[in-house]
Amino acid sequence: MRKLLTTIAIAALLTGCNAKDEGEVKLEKNTPKSGEVTNELPRVDTPTAEYNLAAQYKKFAAVQMDVDTSFLSASEKAVVNKLMEASKPISDIYKLQLNTKNPDIRKAIAASDGKNKALQMKMFNLHYGPCDTLDDGHVFFGDTECPKGGGFYPADMTKDEFENWIKSHRAKEDEFRSGYTVIRRKKGKLIAVPYSKAYKPQLTKIAKIMHEAAALSEEPTLKRFLNLRADSLFSDDYYESEMAWMDLEGNIEIAIGPYETYDDGLFGYKTAFEMFLTIKNPEESAALNKYKDYLRDMEANLPVEESYKNFKRGFESPIAVTYQIKGGGDNVPGVQTIAFNLPNDERVREAKGAKKVILNNVLGAKYDRILAPIGKRVLVPEQAELTVKKYMSYNTLFHELSHSLGPGSITVDGKETSVSAELKELYSSLEEGKADVMGIYNILYMMERGEIPAAEKESLLATYFSGLFRSMRFGIGEAHGNGAAVQYTYFREVGAVEWDNAQKRFKVDYPKMEQAVSDLTAMYIHVEGNGNYPEAEAFLKKYAKLDAQANTILNSLSKIPVDIRPIYPKGI
Repeated sequence: MRKLLTTIAIAALLTGCNAKDEGEVKLEKNTPKSGEVTNELPRVDTPTAEYNLAAQYKKFAAVQMDVDTSFLSASEKAVVNKLMEASKPISDIYKLQLNTKNPDIRKAIAASDGKNKALQMKMFNLHYGPCDTLDDGHVFFGDTECPKGGGFYPADMTKDEFENWIKSHRAKEDEFRSGYTVIRRKKGKLIAVPYSKAYKPQLTKIAKIMHEAAALSEEPTLKRFLNLRADSLFSDDYYESEMAWMDLEGNIEIAIGPYETYDDGLFGYKTAFEMFLTIKNPEESAALNKYKDYLRDMEANLPVEESYKNFKRGFESPIAVTYQIKGGGDNVPGVQTIAFNLPNDERVREAKGAKKVILNNVLGAKYDRILAPIGKRVLVPEQAELTVKKYMSYNTLFHELSHSLGPGSITVDGKETSVSAELKELYSSLEEGKADVMGIYNILYMMERGEIPAAEKESLLATYFSGLFRSMRFGIGEAHGNGAAVQYTYFREVGAVEWDNAQKRFKVDYPKMEQAVSDLTAMYIHVEGNGNYPEAEAFLKKYAKLDAQANTILNSLSKIPVDIRPIYPKGI
C-alpha cells in the first residue's frame, strides 16, 4: 500500500527512519481459528460484557489498500488483473472447507427478517461463516456450533472414530491423513475424497485463470509456476509446482493453493486454499536478503544439544518484501496476515528452504493503528516510548526465518516422521510460539554479531513484549494467540516482566528477558524435537493461559482495533 508506506519503505524502517506515514490507518497468519485443545486450557478471566454483534464488527478497522503499480509493464498489469479473478473461486472453496453448510447459512441470513440481518451478513462476510473468530467461535447466527474439523470431516465424526477406522484399514491410512483429501460418509462408511474431486468445479475455474495468466506473462519463472500449479490442482501433487514457486523472479509474487492447516481443529492435517497476490519491491527485498545468508549460523547457534539442530533443510530461503493487492480464501477473513513462510512441504524445505514474504502495506497499517497504541497501555511510560515500527518489522522477518529452523523431519520410536505429524492439532500453536521467541533470540544473535545495533536491544524487547498482547487479543484458542500466551506466562513465571500495580502496566526486566528468551527457545525446540504428544499437550496446558493482570490489559484495549479490514482495488 504505497499511500501508507510511500515515505517509509521497509528498508528505511530497519535503519531507524522516523518519517510519518500517510493514510487513514491475515505470522500471524494467519486467520484466527478455534483449536480443540486450547478450548480446554485454564484461563483467569475478568467479567466480560454480553456479546455485542456491532462491537465485534467494529473491532476491524477498514483500510483502503492502495498499491503503486505504475512501474509494472502492460503485460504484468494484465497478469495481475487476470489473477485477481481467482480470488472468488478460491474463497468459495475455503468457505466450504470451514463449513460445508456455509452456502446454506448465507442464504438463510439473506432470507431472514431479523433486525440484525444486515449486520449478520457483514459479519458472515468478514469471518466467512456464522462463527466469530475473535470470540472463540461464538455463533452469531443460528444455534449450531461450527465444526472443530471444519468442513474437512463429517460434522459428527469424532477423533476416536477416525483413528479406529484407520486401525482397521491400514492400506487407506495415507489418503486419510493426506493434506489434500476431505473425509466423507458414504453408506455409513468413512471415505477419503481428493481435493481435485471434492472441489472440481471451483478448481476448474482457477486452473483456467492461471493458464490464461501464464499465457499473458513475459516472465519465464512466473509462466512456469502458474502452469505447473494449475496442473497440480487436478493431480493433488504440489511438489513440482512448490519447487517452481521457490524460483519465482520478477515483480509479481503470488502464492496460490492449499497451504495452512489451522482450520483442521481435529488433527491439523488438512490444508486450506488461499491466495496472496502481491507486487514485489526489489530494492527493499535486497536490503533484507542478507539475513537469509545467516540461517545456517542461526541453526548452529540455537541453545540446544546438537541432536536437536536441523541441517537437513536447504538454506536458500529467499526474502520478498511485497505490497498485497488481492487476497483469496484463507487469506481474506478475520485477522490479516502480515507475512508468511512457505511452502510447508518438508521435502521442499529440505531441498530449497522456504520463502519468507513480508506484506509491507499490511504490516505498516497494523503498527500505526494497533501496536503503537497497545504499547502505551502495556508498558510503563518510559518503556512504552521505546516501541518502534522498525522492530515490529524485524520481529516479523525473523519470525518467518525461524520457521525454517529447528526440528522438522524427526525420528520417533525408530520411525521416520515429522514434528507436525506427531503433534497433530497442537503443532500450529507450538510452531507459532516457537517462531516468535526464536525470532527474538536470533535478532539478539544478530546484535551480538554487529549486524543490528546492540544499543537498541531495549527497544527490541519492549516492542516484542507489547506485540504479545496484539496476538493474545485474537484469543488463546487461535495459534498465534496461544503461542503469545505461552510466552507471556513463562516470562511472568521467571520474573522477566513485573506488574506495576500503581500504574496498571508492566515493566520489562531486560537482562532477565534476554535470558528467558534463550531458555524458552530451548524449551520449544525440545518439545517439537521429541515429537511426544502428551509432553506437548502438558506444555501448552501449563503455559497457554492468561492471568488477571493480562486480562486487565486486554480489557483496557477496547478502543483500539483488534485488526484491519483491508479494501483492495478491483483492478489496476
